[in-house]
Amino acid sequence: MVRSLWSAASGMKGQQTQVDTIANNLANVNTTAYKTQSAQFKTLLYQTLEATSTNANGDSKPTSAQVGLGTRVASLNANFAQGNQIATESQTAMCIVGEGFFAVQDSDETHYTRNGNFTWAINEQGNKVLTTAEGYQVLDQAGNIIAIPNTAGDLNFAVDPETGATSYKNAQGQVVQTGQRIALYQFTNRVGLDKIGENLYDESAASGEPLSEWNTQGVTRSQIFQNYLEGSNVNVADEMVNLIIAQRAYEMNSKAITTSDTMLEQANNLKR
Repeated sequence: MVRSLWSAASGMKGQQTQVDTIANNLANVNTTAYKTQSAQFKTLLYQTLEATSTNANGDSKPTSAQVGLGTRVASLNANFAQGNQIATESQTAMCIVGEGFFAVQDSDETHYTRNGNFTWAINEQGNKVLTTAEGYQVLDQAGNIIAIPNTAGDLNFAVDPETGATSYKNAQGQVVQTGQRIALYQFTNRVGLDKIGENLYDESAASGEPLSEWNTQGVTRSQIFQNYLEGSNVNVADEMVNLIIAQRAYEMNSKAITTSDTMLEQANNLKR
């Protein structure tokens, strides 16, 4: 009976994590390029009550008797399904259609993101530098920051959707190719990426090294759509159903604890 108390308690802890995950999904329903997460569970150790043996007639019993000792959260997996394209008037807004990630620089570190809500910042040379809202600089295929002269108008900045090549119009109205192409990377196992907040991911041993889309054979190249942002892929209806299921599971586990406690109380009262 004590086993049932701890098993049910582990179930309540697991469902609490499930509710936490669902709440985070709902909280980020309007976060650009947010990817839905889901909790995965696994069983804990099994206690063997009776090993495979023989019955009263000497025949071998096909199965043993083992009782489980509860559950725990095994992982929180992200669903990288494509989010909706949301139109915006910003010329520096970009939406990736495909499996690619932008590369952004934070000092000496490189992070990856699908949030293309970029803007311009002014660097020490007085040029416009393409950055995230947090100031992380967007990298091109050579690993350099993407910069244009400060005289270039915002409305004349353009990105080729197929190659990521950037251009702008000068004061004479001529289109000038910057020679820089926005870098997109893919990962062998993107579910294994480390989430570090601010819509950023880091490579890990589970994700594998970043694969550049422009020179890796066998990789299906993504497209970059300017004037669009990728919306969250959270489905509110699904999350509400999952929330009800988690709440019911939590309730049933608490009921198992109450039942076990009642049985223990009855057992203790037998001596009276």
